[in-house]
Amino acid sequence: METSGTGARYWAVPISRAVLALVPAAVITFNRDHSAAFGLLAFGSFALASGLLVAVLSWLTLTDVRARRLFLIQGIVGIVAGSLALAFHTGGLGFFLYLVSVWAAVTGFLELYSGTRARGRSLVAKDWMLLGAATAVLALTFLLLPPNAVVSVGLLGAYLVMIGVYLVIAGLSLKWATTDAVATVAPVATDSDSP
Repeated sequence: METSGTGARYWAVPISRAVLALVPAAVITFNRDHSAAFGLLAFGSFALASGLLVAVLSWLTLTDVRARRLFLIQGIVGIVAGSLALAFHTGGLGFFLYLVSVWAAVTGFLELYSGTRARGRSLVAKDWMLLGAATAVLALTFLLLPPNAVVSVGLLGAYLVMIGVYLVIAGLSLKWATTDAVATVAPVATDSDSP
């Protein structure tokens, strides 16, 4: 069974994204160092790995050509932002806030737009819209809050926990919805079918 725009195995994409979000979330949560340098390392690792994953897996599992391109661009933005964060991890608080804000604004908009386009045609549209909105809110939060490394890195960790948990639920729900749809479509053997 295939939902509109996504392959039957697309449920693995949100689960994989969840794992990549929850690992740095745990590292941030259990680390005392909430400096800008640590934030850049944590964000850079997440953005680079997540960007690679989104670009590759979405390209392989999405059947809608425009959605595939949008997620490819989103993945490339993540790769670039993650690479910059890792290369310039000593860039300071201003660089951390700027880089996360730009990444969140661009990727949040792209995912929100993808969800809006797929609304009413795909099971994943609501998930894309919610994740896009949450990422856009992260961008606004980083822009509007007074600069503070501890608070900013903590907010990044909270964002990663939130999207990680949501993505697990979304991925499993999508898997079960796809499995249920296949089960209802599959023919049921009756006594009259037996020879």
